Amino acid sequence: MSDLWFKQRIAALDFEASDKDPQTARIVSCALILVGGDLPTDTRTWLVNPGIKQEPGAVAVHKLTDEYLAERGQPAEQAVGEIAKAVAEVVAGKVPLVGHNLGSFDLNLLNAECQRHLGDTLEGICREPLNRVIDTMILDWHAAPFRRRVSEKQGAYEMKTTAQTYGLGWDDKAAHEAKYDALMSARAAWHMGNIAHLPAEERPEWVQQLRNSCGPYDRFDDLAGIDVEELHLRQTWWAAERAAGLQEHFRKKKPDTVIDGSWPLRPTGGER
Repeated sequence: MSDLWFKQRIAALDFEASDKDPQTARIVSCALILVGGDLPTDTRTWLVNPGIKQEPGAVAVHKLTDEYLAERGQPAEQAVGEIAKAVAEVVAGKVPLVGHNLGSFDLNLLNAECQRHLGDTLEGICREPLNRVIDTMILDWHAAPFRRRVSEKQGAYEMKTTAQTYGLGWDDKAAHEAKYDALMSARAAWHMGNIAHLPAEERPEWVQQLRNSCGPYDRFDDLAGIDVEELHLRQTWWAAERAAGLQEHFRKKKPDTVIDGSWPLRPTGGER
């Protein structure tokens, strides 16, 4: 098995949820997919009855209605227990967790659900800190900054844009289904790592052109030649940097805006 972080066995994780706030949202579906490392792919999925009414905007995205989940979903406490156990097994096996916006949303969603239904934090259940997280949104933002929004509806660093940037394509009909999104994040991570480990002159033309706007060096170099623990540490810095930049931007219109740069888990105030 390769020592390169992007060629290791990884566990792609994605959730669909009842709203956009990880502290108040409830899990409605989850996919945890072990892939790579020259081993067979192992896929686990969950459909969850959250026991609350979802935000209409969330249902419009993932198409899982309250009625459908009530009929076919597992009870939330049971599903959260199974998901937390599966993630804890991955963490205990030193397998990196991979996902898009994983540190800002998904892990914080699971952390809140663990406290809500299991009476413990995610790290408490894992019995060790989460220090092997690979967030493709943070990696993409750091390595390829200053990207503009694709359109009014499509953001610069959402999963669809990242997938298209790295030549993965995108299926709008399959998107926002946890299994599809998890696999796309795993593929994006591989492509980012592969680019970082290519000689500069062999990197895609669009990457080479980034040097004109990103300063004196190719920021993909920051993803090369390091182990997953060091990559995790660097993401904590980059996430804080990104949060500070967003806070400064939003304070131009709303001076009291606060954006927490903690990553991959944010402080919580308990159940909401």
